[in-house]
Amino acid sequence: MVSADTSEAEKMAGVSVARDKELVAILHADPEKAEKALEKVKADYKFNEMDVDDKTVFKHQLAFKSEARVIKSVGDIETGKKNSDFIIESEFYNSYVAHAPMEPHTALGFMEGDKVVVRASTQTPFGTQDGIARELGLGLDKVRVIPPFLGGGFGGKSAFRQAIEAARLTKLTGKPIMVQWTRKEEFFYDAFRPAAVVKITSGANASGKITAWDFSEYFAGSRGSDTIYDVPDAKTTSFSARDVHPFATGAWRAPANNTNTYARESQIDMMAAKLGVDPLEFRLKNLKDERMIGVLKAVAELFGYTPAKGPSGRGYGIACGFDAGGYVAHIAEVKVDKATGKIEVVRVACAEEIGFCINPEGATIQLEGCITMGMGYALTEEVKFTGGKIHTENFADYQIPTFSWLPKIETKILHKNEPPQGGGEPAIICMGGVLANAVFDATGARLYQLPMTPERVLEALAKVK
Repeated sequence: MVSADTSEAEKMAGVSVARDKELVAILHADPEKAEKALEKVKADYKFNEMDVDDKTVFKHQLAFKSEARVIKSVGDIETGKKNSDFIIESEFYNSYVAHAPMEPHTALGFMEGDKVVVRASTQTPFGTQDGIARELGLGLDKVRVIPPFLGGGFGGKSAFRQAIEAARLTKLTGKPIMVQWTRKEEFFYDAFRPAAVVKITSGANASGKITAWDFSEYFAGSRGSDTIYDVPDAKTTSFSARDVHPFATGAWRAPANNTNTYARESQIDMMAAKLGVDPLEFRLKNLKDERMIGVLKAVAELFGYTPAKGPSGRGYGIACGFDAGGYVAHIAEVKVDKATGKIEVVRVACAEEIGFCINPEGATIQLEGCITMGMGYALTEEVKFTGGKIHTENFADYQIPTFSWLPKIETKILHKNEPPQGGGEPAIICMGGVLANAVFDATGARLYQLPMTPERVLEALAKVK
C-alpha cells in the first residue's frame, strides 16, 4: 500500500482511524459498520507480481533456477536402468491448496495495566508471544497470549499476523480491539500448501522386482519422498528455491508428504499394471520393512481384498506410506461417471501402526478426519490465481468435503509395544494416491494432477485406448 485516504470513512458516526507506520485500521464498535466504513477508504497500491497463474505454474516451476539436494542415494541409477526390462518416466503435478478452516484468523487484544493481553486463534502461542513482544519492543513478561480451542488450523494458523495487529492497535488506542478476517481475507493471507512437480523414472525386471528408482521433487519439500521400497539402485533429489511462489506457502497437514506419496504410489501402480500383476502383490514383493508389510496385510484383510491385475474394473485402489513415525495403508473403492467425470468414493479402509497407541479412540477419530480431509485435496481443492491476485475467495469456489461425500470408512490400529508415534497426520498422505489408483482400476485412466476434477477425469478418459 502506497497511501490511504480515510477522509470519507472518518465522516461516519462512531468511526475512528488508527495509524501505526504501514498499518491503517478503521475502528467501530459495530463490526458491520466498520466494514461499511472500510469500503469508503481509497487506497493506492503498487504491485510487483510474477507472470504466472494456476494454469502455467508448473511450467514456471520447472524453468525456475533451483538448488538440487540429494536426499538419499544407493547404488547407481544408470546400472539400475540397464538391469531393467522396462522403464517408466512420469511427471505428477499438485496445485496450491488452502487451509480453509471453518474459523477464520481472529484475535482480541486488550490492556491489563502495562501488560498486553491477546486472545488469539493460533497454533503457536509461544511464537505469537515472541512476535508481539518483538513488534512492540516489550519484554515477554509484558505480553500474555491466551489460545482458545481452535476452529481448525492444519498448519495455517502457525503464522499470527492478526494477533500482532490486534496487539499494536490495542496498545496504540488503549481500547480492546478485535481483529477478525473475512473469508476472502482468510484465502488472501493464507500460506498455501505449495504447488509442486514430482518427476519419477523407475524400472523393473520381468520377475517383478524394482531395479531402478529416480525420484525428484520440485518445491514440495522432502518429507515423504522416501523410496520405502527395496530398490538396489535408487536416488531421491529435492529441488528448492527462494521466491519461486507468487505468494506465501507453508505447512499443510503432513507437509509435502501428500504430494510425494501421491506420486510414488501412482508410479508403483503403473509398474504393477505394466507387469500385469496385482498391485498389492507387487508392493509386498518389493518391501522389506515388516511394519509397512504389516499395515498392508491388515488393510487387505479389513477390506476383504482379493487379488486382480489392474485395471480390473472394480474401482479398487491401494496406497501406503510413512509419516511422523507412523505406518499407514489404504484401500479405497470408487465409482466414476464416465459421462460427467465425477468420482464417487464408496468405501475407504485404513490400517495404521503408530507404535504403542495411548488413546485408540482419539487415534481413530484422527484417522477418520484425515480420510475425510484428504478427499478434498484429492478431488476438488485448488487455489485459482493470477500473479499475487487470489481468485478463490469463498467456499462457493473452493469446495471442501461435505457430509454427503462421506464413504463407508473402516479403520484398524495395529498395537505395537514400541514408542508412541504421531497419529494426527499419517492417514491423510495416501488419499491422493489411493483414489488416483482406484480411478485407474475403474476406468484405465491415469490422473497425473491433483485435484482430480471432473474436467481432468474426462480428459484422462479420452486418452484411454
